[in-house]
Amino acid sequence: MELTQNNLQARSLDAIGAIPDLKLAVKVMQGLASQTFSKYMVNGRYEVVGVIPVGDAYLLVNDRSINTVAKAAGKKIAVLDYDEAQKIMVQQVGAQAVSADVTNFGAKFNNHQVDIIGAPAAAFKPLELQKGLGTKGAIVNYPILQVTGNIIIRPDKFPAGFGQKSREWVAGQLPRAFTILGKMKADIPQKYWMEVPAADKPGYQKLMRESRINLTQRGVYDKRMMKLLWQFRCKQDAKNFECGLQDENYK
Repeated sequence: MELTQNNLQARSLDAIGAIPDLKLAVKVMQGLASQTFSKYMVNGRYEVVGVIPVGDAYLLVNDRSINTVAKAAGKKIAVLDYDEAQKIMVQQVGAQAVSADVTNFGAKFNNHQVDIIGAPAAAFKPLELQKGLGTKGAIVNYPILQVTGNIIIRPDKFPAGFGQKSREWVAGQLPRAFTILGKMKADIPQKYWMEVPAADKPGYQKLMRESRINLTQRGVYDKRMMKLLWQFRCKQDAKNFECGLQDENYK
C-alpha cells in the first residue's frame, strides 16, 4: 500500500515472492511486532504502529491464454505509480506498463484499458473485477506477493510507548484477519481460478527470486528485511532449494 513509502523495512514486506502464503505472512507480522524490531518501525517523524495483511496478491488476466510469463510480453499491465518494483518487473517481462493508482486500477481492468492486474482476493467483490474477467479471463492461483497495510502515526502526538503497545495489539488480531481473508478467497467463484501446473511452480519461484535479488541490489528492497524473510521461509520449509543458497543472507 502507498503508506509504506514512509518506511523501507515495512515496504519490503511486499517484495515479490518474499512471503509465499498468508499463513507465513501472519507469522512474520507477529514477529515484527516484538520489541526487538521497534527501532526499525521509526523513520523520521513517522512510526509504523501496526502491520496488517490485505492478502495474497494474484494476477488477473483478461484471457486465459495468458498462462505463462512469455505470453505476458506486449500485454498492458496496470502499474501503481509509486511502486518502482512493479515498473521494473513489467519491463523485464517485456510488457507495457500502464500508470494507475489504488483508486482506479480495478476500473482500468474492467474497462479493458489493461490486460493484466495484480490484486488480493479482498479486492474482487468491492471492485467488481468479474467485469474485467468476463467469460475468457481468469485469476492465476499462484500468489506473487503479499499486500500489506501500515498504520502510521506521528509519535510526537501520542504518549510515549504507544507505538509498541499498538503493534502488539494489532499482532493479536492477525489470526482473525487470516480467517477473514481466507473466506474472501473462498467466496470467489471457482470458475474464475486458473491453476498453475505443479511442474511450472519451481520455475516461477526461481524467476521471482532472481527479480527480488535484483531489486534489492538496486535499493528498492531493504537487505535486512530480505534476509529476515529468507530466514522465515527456510524455517517454514527447510527443504526449499533456496535454503542452501546464500544470495539473500545479506551481511
